[in-house]
Amino acid sequence: MRQTATMAWPMQAGATASPGLHRLLPPSRRQPGADLAGHVRAHGPLPYYGAAGGLIAEIRSARLTGRGGAGFPVAVKMTAVADSRGRAVVVGNGAEGEPASRKDKQLLWLSPHLVLDGLQLAAETVGARRAYLYVHRDDRLHRLLADALAERSAAGCDRVAVELVAAPPRFLAGEESALANRVAGGLALPTFKQPRIFERGVGGAPTLVQNVETLAHVALIARRGAAWFREVGTAAEPGSMLVTCHHAGGASRVSEVPIGAPLADVLGLGREPAQAVLTGGYHGTWIPAAQAALLPLTNSALRQAGATLGAGVLAALPSQSCGLAETARVLRYLAAESAGQCGPCLSGLPRIAGAFTQLSQLEPDRRCLADLERWAGLVAGRGACHHPDGTVRLVRSALGVFSGEIERHLRGRCTADRAPAGGPGRVPATAPASFLPLPADVPAGGAGPAGSPRSRRDWR
Repeated sequence: MRQTATMAWPMQAGATASPGLHRLLPPSRRQPGADLAGHVRAHGPLPYYGAAGGLIAEIRSARLTGRGGAGFPVAVKMTAVADSRGRAVVVGNGAEGEPASRKDKQLLWLSPHLVLDGLQLAAETVGARRAYLYVHRDDRLHRLLADALAERSAAGCDRVAVELVAAPPRFLAGEESALANRVAGGLALPTFKQPRIFERGVGGAPTLVQNVETLAHVALIARRGAAWFREVGTAAEPGSMLVTCHHAGGASRVSEVPIGAPLADVLGLGREPAQAVLTGGYHGTWIPAAQAALLPLTNSALRQAGATLGAGVLAALPSQSCGLAETARVLRYLAAESAGQCGPCLSGLPRIAGAFTQLSQLEPDRRCLADLERWAGLVAGRGACHHPDGTVRLVRSALGVFSGEIERHLRGRCTADRAPAGGPGRVPATAPASFLPLPADVPAGGAGPAGSPRSRRDWR
C-alpha cells in the first residue's frame, strides 16, 4: 500500500480554491528546489513498480489527464506506447512556448526531482530505455536540472539515463512532432502528415511525451495512490492543476488550485474590475468577465462557453484596456511564430494579423471585418499543425466578445482613449501599457500583412 496523504481536501461538485494547496510546489518559493535528500524527506523514495505497465491501472483510476494543453487521458497514452512494438522513448516536455505561461518553468525550478521521478516512472511503465527532458534554453534552469540529474546519478536512484535537450524559444517548439524532431537532432518544426507520436516518434521509436506537470502528478500518484489524487477537484475532473494567472490589477502569479475552483476566486474577479477573461493562453478563447465569474475551472464548463483550460493560462483584461489592441498584438506574435511550412501559416496568419491590426486602430475600414471572417474560414483545419486553428479560435472569440469595442472604433472612439479620434487609422493616444505578456521582438504591424515567419536557424 502506498503512503497515505497527510492532508485531506473535500471532494465536491465544484471545489473551492485552497491557498494552502501545495501538492506540486513547496510553500516557500524563494529558493530553488530542494536537493535530492530534502526531496526524499518530503516525498519518500522513488516507488518503482517493478514491471512495465504496473502503474497504468493506478493512473487510470486517478483519471489523470495531461496538463500540457490537450487534456488527454494519461493512462491511454501510456498503454498505447507500452503496447507498441519496438523500444520506447519517453520525453518530459517542459518547452513552455506560451509567453503568458510560467507554470512549467516554476515547477522545474522549485520541484525538479518530482518531475524527474515522474519521468523515471513513465519510462518503467512503457518499458523505455531512453529518456529526455526537453526545456527551453535558460542557463540558470539548465544548470539546476543538470545538477539534479548528476545528483541522482551519483545516488543511483535512476534506472534510465536522462538527457537534457534545449528547445528553441519558439511558440511551436513544444508541439509533439516538433519536439520529436528536435530531440532526434533536427529542427523543432512540426511534421507534415506525421504518424502518431506513440507509434513513431523520436528516431522512429514509439514515444511517450508528457508535460512536466503531468509527470509530477504521476510521481505523487505512485506514492500516494489514486484515491489521494481524487481528494481534490471534481468527480468528473479530479486533481489539482497549476495555473498562471494574470490579474486585472496587474499581478501575475502561478497558483496550484483544485480543478473545479470558481474562476471568480482564482482570478479575483470580484475585487478587480475586468471586462473579459482569456482562458487557455494565446490559442485560447476570450469570455466576457460576467460570464467567466459564474464558471468553475473545469473543461466541461468551459467547453460550454466555447473555451478550454488549454495551457493553464487565465488572464483578466482590465476594464480600461482595449481588447482589440491586445488581441492584435498577440496575433502579430502568432503570425511571426508560425513554422512557415504551409499556406495557412505562410500567407493566412500574416493577413489575419494585419487585418486585426487595422481593426485595433480608430476609424478602421469596415471591410477588414469581412476579410477576417473570410480568411479565418480559409485557414481553419488546413494547416500542417493546429497553429492556424488555435489562432482562428482567438480571433473569432475576440470578434464576439469585443463587438462593442469594434463599434466604438468604427466611430473613432476606444475604451483605452476616451477622446475622439483625429482621423482615420489613428491609434488611441492615451492607451495604457500593454497587458498581455509578449517577447520584445513582436512585429509592430500596420495596414498590411503583419508578422513574417522566423528563419530556419531560429528552430534549433
